[in-house]
Amino acid sequence: MLKTISKLGFIIMVIALLLLIKSDSLFGDNVISIALQVAAVALMIWARVTFGRRSFHAGGDPTEGELVTSGPYRYVRHPIYAAVLYFLWAGVLTHLSVESIGIGFLGIAGVAMRVYVEEKLLRERYPAYEAYAQRTRRFIPFVA
Repeated sequence: MLKTISKLGFIIMVIALLLLIKSDSLFGDNVISIALQVAAVALMIWARVTFGRRSFHAGGDPTEGELVTSGPYRYVRHPIYAAVLYFLWAGVLTHLSVESIGIGFLGIAGVAMRVYVEEKLLRERYPAYEAYAQRTRRFIPFVA
């Protein structure tokens, strides 16, 4: 059941991104939004490099190996999802409309589903995850 929720969350995130592309609302068109999207891509790359090949899987289940708490994971528990949200919302706020906001919240729903499943499974697999979660924020360093 958890893998199904996780995969559904992934599909919802992809749908949100595709809907923003279709409505010409994904990419920023000013210096601030473009800078935020470039930073989001850099964060995504940093997180993928830090996590390694293990970060490429559709299911929410933890992969083999140790708990990763270095690189961007030192500052946020979910830097890949944070990067998706930063990129997505930079586009939403640049092309502000009821439609884009709705799509942005659809993206948040997809991320929330993935995070719910992954955190549940990580707590089961890694005893150190609880302490890590207490000292590291989910998406925004020192905030949330």
